[in-house]
Amino acid sequence: MKAAIYLRVSKQRGQETANQEPDCIQYAKAQGLDYDIFRENESTRKTRPVKEKVLESIRRGEYTGIIMWKLDRWGRSVAELSTEMLEFIEHKWLYVSVRDNIDLSGAGGRFYAHILAAFAELERDIIRERTLAGLERAKAAGKRLGRPSGSRDKGPRRRSGYWARWAGPAGTKQSPPVKPD
Repeated sequence: MKAAIYLRVSKQRGQETANQEPDCIQYAKAQGLDYDIFRENESTRKTRPVKEKVLESIRRGEYTGIIMWKLDRWGRSVAELSTEMLEFIEHKWLYVSVRDNIDLSGAGGRFYAHILAAFAELERDIIRERTLAGLERAKAAGKRLGRPSGSRDKGPRRRSGYWARWAGPAGTKQSPPVKPD
């Protein structure tokens, strides 16, 4: 049996999957599983290409299931997790969250996974609400939001760029000027 170990961090700088890896590898070895490791470092809220690749590989039968460090590394909403859990349960694929001590092969594991997914979604929603409230408070206090001004913001910027200097009429490209010998 061969499992896919899925490790994910957010896009933010300084985050690594190194903390997740040892626990997942230890679990796979303890269960006598061969494994491949998949790392998702550039995921966004809506796109996680490595996760999709892992799911497709499992569906094709290349892996018997997934091992993840925590449930919130795999899914971001109760609906997403529930849908995928049902697919894993239906096909009897391995679905393990090492740190949450969840294994979907038993009824207790499935129940606990749903509870944790609900709390993870609640936590994300609370963080979002606090962030939006903080932004509104800052706006009301007259603070400027967005990127801080830099050295290039002190004067007006040139409208022409490198390519535009040699662009001909109606955007047709001309050859750059030739230096005389």
